[in-house]
Amino acid sequence: MSHPKLGENLKSLRQRQGWTLQEVSRQTGVAVSTLSKVENDQMSLTYDKLLQISEGVGINLAEILSTPAVGTEALTRRSISEPQEGLPQVTPNYDYLYLCTEIRRKRMVPVLTRVKARSLAAFGPLVRHSGEEFIYVIEGAIEVHTEHYSPARLETGASIYIDSNMGHAYIAVSDGDAVVLGVCSSPEPDFETTICSLGMQGQRPAPLASKPLSG
Repeated sequence: MSHPKLGENLKSLRQRQGWTLQEVSRQTGVAVSTLSKVENDQMSLTYDKLLQISEGVGINLAEILSTPAVGTEALTRRSISEPQEGLPQVTPNYDYLYLCTEIRRKRMVPVLTRVKARSLAAFGPLVRHSGEEFIYVIEGAIEVHTEHYSPARLETGASIYIDSNMGHAYIAVSDGDAVVLGVCSSPEPDFETTICSLGMQGQRPAPLASKPLSG
């Protein structure tokens, strides 16, 4: 069985809601051409763009990153991600690996990220989105740029917690790329609705990009 793809998830959610691409574009502010390319796996999206879609259509980000529901209600949930297992998304500044994607409507979105940008000029404008995020440096070192604080250098083992609506960027300042674990909150999801365990046993998605995220 193949691993879940963002394009397949978005298209499935859109079709289940009976929305056209034009309707989703109006709700989210994301161009129809971009949505079409994502659905056809011709491009990926950054976290802030994913959250823009999530908030625009009123669907939790964790649900967008999950495989379509197949199943049953559950009172307790558990998700295990094996090494290199998850939903990969490659962008110019970061290589993302979204973890534990079979859990829908979870309170937090865990993301293993390779930080590739080497300067703020190369990174581009600071990004911002609603919610909060926690970043822990697993490998290398990063410099955290925010619009209200001086840049902060974080070595391996250091961590930071920020409000995500503040413009921010993570830059690699070690000899090679840095690897961080991020945990991002999603804005006020409906936690009292049915909890679905989507079960992905036996699935082993391809590793992110062409090099491992750790080791």
